[in-house]
Amino acid sequence: MVLTYIGKRLLMMIPLLIGITLISFVVIHLAPGEPTDLQTDLNPEASLELREKLRAQYGLDRPLHIQYVDWVARIARLDFGESFALDHRPVTEKIVERLPVTISINLFSILAILVFSVPIGIVSAIRQNSLFDRSATVFVFLGFAMPSFWLALILMDYLGVRLGLFPISGLRSFGYEYMSSARQVLDLAHHLVLPVFVSAFGGLAGFSRYMRSNMLEVIRQDFILTARAKGLSERTVILKHALRNALLPVITILGLSVPGLIGGSVIFETIFAIPGMGKLFYDGVMMRDYPLIMGNLVFVAVLTLLGNLIADISYALADPRIRNE
Repeated sequence: MVLTYIGKRLLMMIPLLIGITLISFVVIHLAPGEPTDLQTDLNPEASLELREKLRAQYGLDRPLHIQYVDWVARIARLDFGESFALDHRPVTEKIVERLPVTISINLFSILAILVFSVPIGIVSAIRQNSLFDRSATVFVFLGFAMPSFWLALILMDYLGVRLGLFPISGLRSFGYEYMSSARQVLDLAHHLVLPVFVSAFGGLAGFSRYMRSNMLEVIRQDFILTARAKGLSERTVILKHALRNALLPVITILGLSVPGLIGGSVIFETIFAIPGMGKLFYDGVMMRDYPLIMGNLVFVAVLTLLGNLIADISYALADPRIRNE
């Protein structure tokens, strides 16, 4: 039953991925400017003939639908082409170098969101209208209202520049290669504190509020009253009976939040100069590097769809009614 459910979800991902790539491909090519402009605009000796030769070299002189079909055919062979940058390195090679960094930061962010938002939501629901609940509400409003780039700049200024508690750029300190393995791990963790906090802050505020709302709804259900009437301890009632049901909507929202987390990587990776996919995507957009941009979008789309798939599977495992339907 579960395998059938997973198979259906995988089949549904195929048209979604095709639609995402089609829309992205058209939008990128409709944007003003081309990769050849960066090589010819600042060159006074660049003639019209040279521009056309460069466009032919990159395949930009062909109709847009032909370019898309050829690109999809290469993607089917897992060939993302070569970057338009001066190094002309394969796009796959560039992405594979940066992908672990972005995935690690997002996994740490998701873990931090779950570890902190679930207890905050539970305590806020159990102690409704208490000082803790009101303080958490203020925290939520701050989290929703504060732009991530502004928070990153504030933390860099106070905790990085003024107090010197955390590094403000990169992932490694000077002399990293000469450190012991334990020191290298600590150095990486030290560099990741601020980026992970910025990435998780908004999600932490939102998920704690979702958890509180779900828990308030669940603890008022009849089966919770029955569990308490049986003489079960409050800890058992909350953690064993209420928590599992309250987590179901949170699992779905967590899967839907994956695109936001990955998209936010462009902001904080650029600000903190972290060599991840977000920074790579930003550099590709600035250089109008079409193969690199589309390669990034495909990888992000696949990760997003996989995140939603994991959320659906988790939801189905937690609630048998979903997989039966």
